[in-house]
Amino acid sequence: MDAGDSNNGDSFEDLSFWWVFFGMFYQLLKKRQRAVRYNSILTGDDRVTEFLHGHWERIFNRTRMTRDCFVRLSSIMEQTGRLTPSRAVSVEEQLMIFLFVVGHGASNRDAQETWQRSGSTISKYFGIVLETIFNMSGEYIRPPDMNNVHHTIRYNNRFFPYFQGCVGAIDGTHVSACVTYMLSGWEGSAHDARVLEHAISEPQNGFPFPPPGKYYLVDSGYANRGCFLAPYRGTNYHLRDRRRLGGDRKKEQFNYRHASLRNAIERTFGIWKRRFPILRSMHQFPLDKQAMIPVACVVLHNFIRMDPASVAQDHISGDEDDDDASSEDDSVDADPDGVDVGESSSHLNIPQDMDMGAFRDYVTNCIHEGSSG
Repeated sequence: MDAGDSNNGDSFEDLSFWWVFFGMFYQLLKKRQRAVRYNSILTGDDRVTEFLHGHWERIFNRTRMTRDCFVRLSSIMEQTGRLTPSRAVSVEEQLMIFLFVVGHGASNRDAQETWQRSGSTISKYFGIVLETIFNMSGEYIRPPDMNNVHHTIRYNNRFFPYFQGCVGAIDGTHVSACVTYMLSGWEGSAHDARVLEHAISEPQNGFPFPPPGKYYLVDSGYANRGCFLAPYRGTNYHLRDRRRLGGDRKKEQFNYRHASLRNAIERTFGIWKRRFPILRSMHQFPLDKQAMIPVACVVLHNFIRMDPASVAQDHISGDEDDDDASSEDDSVDADPDGVDVGESSSHLNIPQDMDMGAFRDYVTNCIHEGSSG
């Protein structure tokens, strides 16, 4: 065999090698080729349209608010420039993505499948809407008119006139189930009294101090001082405790009325957590986002409370009934000492020269005298 034949053989072997190589490489590419992931007939925008024009219950279950409430919120966002549509994602879809996550405790993967968007897109718009709603807290988390006696107290003979100076309670408000102040970002292990002390001692926290003669209800974990009225410690507090023998009858009466009024606050937070399950099981967001999410949910909660249809639908769907709230202490007829006390009397507001301890004793005596008369 001459040199030419040898070179031709080597060339053929080299060519065969490359053919085999490219063939194997092509097969490998075919195996690793990713299938189209988001191939649903309905895109994210199509789903928004479907919910907006479908049965009213579908959009309520998806967003935790009625169609009209959602349309009003999205209109406010877009008209004020808080949210702007992108080339591919409308303001309505951005808002629905956020509401779906917080209203169902949904993961990023769940949202990807529902809205047929990539994980980065879901994360991006969740963050944008979160920050936008968080920045609305100054508009929707505000104290009520503290100079008026709310009808919850005014027309309930267990509370009026004894608690007519009460304007709310720490952890929420007793009146219309709207949260009026929130300080987020503390670790769960921090004692409530420590958090309150921080809230009232730092002016930048914007704590809404009540006017003279008014006060907040607090539980026994707080000190009975300043503008905070606490129950008696070491004394029966709930209705089930009052059924036990023994104890100071007058203090028990005060503690029971105090507990009944505070029960509305516990129920409010139960409703809040049921409406936004993400609060029960927070995802692994960065810490700054974890601190913003409860505030944003309060903004949404208060916005929803402004829509009577959404509130009515809460009752129908059962969101107003929460396992975390005790119904026993909230019964209007549960207190055998309730009597008709007639018109308002300003002497049950805190006098300027009376500390909270003396005022609590004074209210306690008034409740006892009223129930004995």
